[in-house]
Amino acid sequence: MNLDRFAKYTWGVLAYNLAVILWGAYVRASGSGAGCGSHWPLCNGEVIPRAPQVETMIEFSHRLSSGLALLLVVIMLVWAFRIYAKGHPARLGAGLSMFLMVTEALVGAGLVLFELVAGDTSAARAWVIAIHLINTFLLLAALTLTAWWASGERPVQFKGQGKLGWALALAFLAMLFLGASGAVTALGDTLFPASSLAEGWQQKFSPTAHFLVRLRLWHPLIAIAVGAYIMVVMGVVNTRQSNFLARRMSRIFTVLYFIQLASGALNVVLLAPIWLQLWHLLLSDLLWIMLVLFAARAFAQPVWQANPVDALKPAPPIGRAA
Repeated sequence: MNLDRFAKYTWGVLAYNLAVILWGAYVRASGSGAGCGSHWPLCNGEVIPRAPQVETMIEFSHRLSSGLALLLVVIMLVWAFRIYAKGHPARLGAGLSMFLMVTEALVGAGLVLFELVAGDTSAARAWVIAIHLINTFLLLAALTLTAWWASGERPVQFKGQGKLGWALALAFLAMLFLGASGAVTALGDTLFPASSLAEGWQQKFSPTAHFLVRLRLWHPLIAIAVGAYIMVVMGVVNTRQSNFLARRMSRIFTVLYFIQLASGALNVVLLAPIWLQLWHLLLSDLLWIMLVLFAARAFAQPVWQANPVDALKPAPPIGRAA
């Protein structure tokens, strides 16, 4: 792995976006999503809100941090296209990151403009929250791959992977489904908090309970099934090839997965405090990133195939002949 200036920058952009995602979750968990009213990109009709309430400050700061994240990705995109020749995978990753950053902003704007925030309990909000989580995961994947390829790692080879390739593709889809169910479950915890563990347990089985409450019962079961499936797939991939780094990534994934299960159980017992919701989300993001890195390493192009390609070399400095 070669960490030049651009590679370090891209890893930094990934880390910053993780922080922005966690702060966005805090906005939802604290009920501050309507802090700027139904205005976007303005906040309560103003560029800079005057005499803001606490909720307004929380929401406005999230918008500022998201705007900075967009700017950082724009810089990453321009930088990638300046230093890498056409065909370099880092260009592709940066381009996808830019596209997904824009869609991320649009989904967030939609939540505000259609007032799917604060105390809204509609099915529309649940669907948009699920879409928001899926887009966030895809954005993290694009940023991760950009940093990975900028660090000198080989492109992914999709062809010729056979059944293992399809099995790993299903693992990604399952992880997206799990993440979406977790986001909607967290929304239910915010909108319908339980005053005790016994009350929360009764709510899950009540025939009149809101669907967001009933989902609390299914999310842990989905998490167990998806995690077990992914670990089995990783194990099979590891037995078919000798890849030390991929094996280490699968071990890290396994450790994070069991920590996540314990955190989820604790989240239920403690009635979903905000700090634990954020920790739970961070672990989900890290598990997703580790799955992306595992796939990128395990299904990387062979060295003999990747190295001779001129497109993978950095472009010559501007003003100098190639």
